[in-house]
Amino acid sequence: MRIAVVAESFLPHMNGVTHSLLKVLAHLRRRGDEVLVIAPSSSWLDDEAPASVEGYPVHSLPSVPLSGYANVRLAAGTVARVRRVLAEFGPDVVHVASPFVLGWRAVQACEQLGIPTVAVYQTEVPAYAARYGFPWLESLLWQRVENIHAASTLTLVPSSFAHEQLRSRGVQRLNLWRRGVDTDRFSPARHDAAWRAAVAEPHERVIGYVGRLAPEKQVEDLAVLDSMPGTRLVVIGSGPQKEALRARLPRAHFAGFQGGLDLARMVATFDLFVHPGESETFCQTIQEAMASGVPVVAVGRGGPLDLVDPSRTGWTYEPGDLQGLRAAVADLLGDDAKRRAFGRAAHASVQGRTWPVLCEQLVTYYEKAIAVQLRRAAVADRVRRVP
Repeated sequence: MRIAVVAESFLPHMNGVTHSLLKVLAHLRRRGDEVLVIAPSSSWLDDEAPASVEGYPVHSLPSVPLSGYANVRLAAGTVARVRRVLAEFGPDVVHVASPFVLGWRAVQACEQLGIPTVAVYQTEVPAYAARYGFPWLESLLWQRVENIHAASTLTLVPSSFAHEQLRSRGVQRLNLWRRGVDTDRFSPARHDAAWRAAVAEPHERVIGYVGRLAPEKQVEDLAVLDSMPGTRLVVIGSGPQKEALRARLPRAHFAGFQGGLDLARMVATFDLFVHPGESETFCQTIQEAMASGVPVVAVGRGGPLDLVDPSRTGWTYEPGDLQGLRAAVADLLGDDAKRRAFGRAAHASVQGRTWPVLCEQLVTYYEKAIAVQLRRAAVADRVRRVP
């Protein structure tokens, strides 16, 4: 197939969208498909955006930084510009990753060109409005989300929560597409006693968080854990709230952004993984912690509802119930046998969720979107022929 991938964000900015796209591109390269990536540039000078990934060309569009979060870029340009790029490449299908600004232009361009689109809902953008100080924008942002997915040939959602969320807003043609996890990289075997000794005292249990340090992740909620006796909170990640969180979590160890095997060995060394963000449509870092044999405590909203099996692989707590968060953490840290049993169950629960399996499922959705578009074109042709 010839596939155009339109990315709302991409390298060098690493997040869940970029991570999943890199896995998809690697899979498509192994299959021998032809791919063009369209993404915002990393700067007006375009001095950091890669020219190609997995041997596929990256067409970078000029972009501007998001106010208050310079690493997030918003693509400039028009629908006509995106249409020209797509028309020149001539894709069989367009994969629109976490569409909102650039993705909306791409969906409109594809409608005009008669190209099928597979829109992947990955980011609950409307929920970010209040976190960034614009609660009055939420309804307008939801209208944009609804318009994008109504116009797409197919929409892929990562969790049952996201499926119900869009279905309740009238979005149709919904399909479940979860995320894979690298169970070779994320494994209990990566446990690193030397790193543990460097960040915590021998008697301390390590509570870990991995993710962006941004308002939507609600990392400040972990302040309720920072003072727990006999524990060390470890925060892995970077973002605009880094310095504010250092002040809010004075006892925590901040490890900065980590990747590759360094991240894997740190996660495998946690005693417990926590995630307080209420706006996760999936939450890949939870799945990576579970693959590492680490039980999870997460807020009971969004993607974590599908990932965490309470009383078996971890605990969930009600949104806003920070004492519930603390109590769940205390329950597992206070019982070594229970915590280890939860960790074993967590590890077992994600086996088989490999990226090759999930990416091949994605290819079937591409084929489905192409078939839907062909049927629509045939119906439209018959209508035009009716005298």
